Amino acid sequence: MSPLGAPWPLSLVILLGMGVASERIDCPSRCSCRYLGVNCTGQQLQEFPAAIPLDTRQLILAANNVSYLPAVELSFLADLVYLDCRKNLLGDDLDFTFIGLAKLVYLDLSFNNLTQVTFSTFSHLLSLVVLKIADNPNLVAIEKDAFANNTWLRHLDVSRTGLTFLDTSTVQDLPNLRFLGLSDNLWHCNCSFLDFITWMTESNVRFPGEDCVNRTSLLPAPADLCGTERALFSFPKLRLVALGPLHVDRGSHLLVVHKTWIGAVGLHALHPQRVTLPRVLRTVREA
Repeated sequence: MSPLGAPWPLSLVILLGMGVASERIDCPSRCSCRYLGVNCTGQQLQEFPAAIPLDTRQLILAANNVSYLPAVELSFLADLVYLDCRKNLLGDDLDFTFIGLAKLVYLDLSFNNLTQVTFSTFSHLLSLVVLKIADNPNLVAIEKDAFANNTWLRHLDVSRTGLTFLDTSTVQDLPNLRFLGLSDNLWHCNCSFLDFITWMTESNVRFPGEDCVNRTSLLPAPADLCGTERALFSFPKLRLVALGPLHVDRGSHLLVVHKTWIGAVGLHALHPQRVTLPRVLRTVREA
């Protein structure tokens, strides 16, 4: 009620409520805050910021020098749904770091120093939909059951890491997966990887980089390739462009995926002792 006993206008009540909501936020030093959001981008932070409001829904820590995420402090942010930690120094062991973030939907850990992903890394993120761990050059291993509890996962990006192998069941058993970034990793082409490529051809998942390819141009397989290598030439709709360069685990062959000409991908198994890269590129352009 107003001092004269008349009711407050509704618009004034809303404005006053918004003012109270904004005033009560105790914003961390060197960060900017809006209601339910904290943005600490590019502040050269060395540590996880203190005094983050407990009702924060969105936390952006991008482009800092944070090397450690404290599990206890994170667990206090039980309503967090969006966490952006790209371009930091996070690495080594992240197991059980996100144990209290059951509502988290979006997590970006790209451009860090991650080395491995185990079952315990993201197993408590039961609502996770988007996970970006691309551009972690030291990421060399993702356990087979790493995403077993992340059944809502729809977008997963592991591009430009140190991965050479990814077990098929790791992604095959994600019922809601629709986007999978795999490009520019040094994938080893061996018998185990053949199962993964088979899954790629049969799944409904979208792989970035394949949209610009209208057809796949495959050369006849050389007679002395082993069964696994020969099988790579048998898929009429092989999505190799989404993978980038493949490396055959045989000393006598070099596998080249060439993407320079429009609407086609050339897959060549060549003897590096007799065929130089300029000759490969010239041959492909003339094809």
